Amino acid sequence: TSPAILADLLSTGLGVQGMLWATSPAATEVETRMLDWTAGLLGLPERFLSSSAGGGVIEDSASSATLCALLAARERATAGQGNSQGLSACGQGLVAYSSTQTHSSIEKGLRIAGLGADQLRKIAVDHRFAMRPDALADAVTSDLAAGLRPFFVTATTGTTATGAFDPIDTIAEVCSKHGLWLHVDAAMFGTAATCPEHRWIQRGVERADSYCFNPHKWMLTSFDCSCFWVADRAALVSALTILPDYLRNQATASGKVIDYRDWQVPLGRRFRALKLWFVLRWYGVEGIQRLVRHHVALAQELAGWIEADERFEITAPHPLNLVCFRHREGNDASRAVMDQVNAGGQAYLTHCELNGRLTLRLSVGQARTTADHVSAVWRLIGEAAEKL
Repeated sequence: TSPAILADLLSTGLGVQGMLWATSPAATEVETRMLDWTAGLLGLPERFLSSSAGGGVIEDSASSATLCALLAARERATAGQGNSQGLSACGQGLVAYSSTQTHSSIEKGLRIAGLGADQLRKIAVDHRFAMRPDALADAVTSDLAAGLRPFFVTATTGTTATGAFDPIDTIAEVCSKHGLWLHVDAAMFGTAATCPEHRWIQRGVERADSYCFNPHKWMLTSFDCSCFWVADRAALVSALTILPDYLRNQATASGKVIDYRDWQVPLGRRFRALKLWFVLRWYGVEGIQRLVRHHVALAQELAGWIEADERFEITAPHPLNLVCFRHREGNDASRAVMDQVNAGGQAYLTHCELNGRLTLRLSVGQARTTADHVSAVWRLIGEAAEKL
C-alpha cells in the first residue's frame, strides 16, 4: 500500500543503520514501540511485551524468525554450550517436531542451525490437517525412551497448504511437560487476530516461547516485514550475541537499551519499523479489521459458489480467506483447470497435494481485491471446467 511504499522510500533516503541503539536510537525505540503496539493489536500475551522479560523484533521473513527461535531453543537445551563447544560435543540427539503440513522453513532452519533433517519428526495430522497432540506426545515419549533430547516444537496458526490451525493449547501441554520450546508460526493468518471474532486462532499462545506473523502478507505492509516475539529475550540474545571491540559503546554497556543486532542473524538492519508505523497510523485498527472482514466475506462467498457447483468440491475447512477445492473428476481434471486459468494471465491459482489428491488454492488477501475480481476468477474456473 502507499503508506508502506512511502515509508520504504523514507527509510532508504535516511540511510539509517539500526544494528545498535547507539547507531540509531530512533530506529530502535520506534521498533520497540511498534512491536508492543502490534502485540496489543493481535491480543498477544503481556509476556511478549518489551516491558516484561520478552519483546519483539522485525525480521525479514518468518523463515528468519523460525531460525532465530531454533537457535535460542538449541542454546537453552544445551545450557548455552551449543555455540561454545559445538553440537558434536553437546548437541547430539536433539530432536524437533512439526506437523506434516508445517512450512518447509522449519527443516531449512534446522539445517542452518547445524541439525540434520533426520532430527525433525513430522507429526501426523487429523482430518482438518491440524497436528495431532496425541501423536506428538507419543513421538516425544518414544524419542526420550531412545535416549534422544526433544527440544523444539512448531505449531502453526494457519498452515501454508490449507490454512489449518494446530491446537496450540493442547500442544503447549506436551511442551510444558517435557520442557520443550514452543514456537507458533502465524505468518499468513496472524493478521486475522486483529478482529475479536477471529481471535480464537490465538488460543493457547500465552504458553508459547515465541511467535511470528508477517504484516507483509495480509496487513497492508510491503515486503519485507515479519514480526517476531519471544517470552524470554535473554534466551535469544545469549544465542546470537557477539561483542567485538568495534561494537562496544556506552549505551550497550549500560544494559539499559536494546541492540537489535542480537535478535537476528545479520549485523546490519534497515529501519523497517517505519513501514509498520505508517500503516498503523494511516489505516488504524478499524481499517485493518475492515480489510480482514472484507476478504473473509469474499472467500466465504466463493466457497458457497464452489459447494453449489456439482463439478467441484471443497477439500479443507475454510474459516478465513483461503479456499481449497478440486474438480470431482480427479487430479488430471483439477490440473487442467488450473493450467488453463493460469495460462490466461488474468488470474493465478496455486495448488497443493492433500491425501494424494491435487488441490487448488485460492487466497483472497491483496489490498485492492474486490468482489468483481473474485467473481471473475470463478467465471474463469467455470469456463476452464466446461472445456474438459
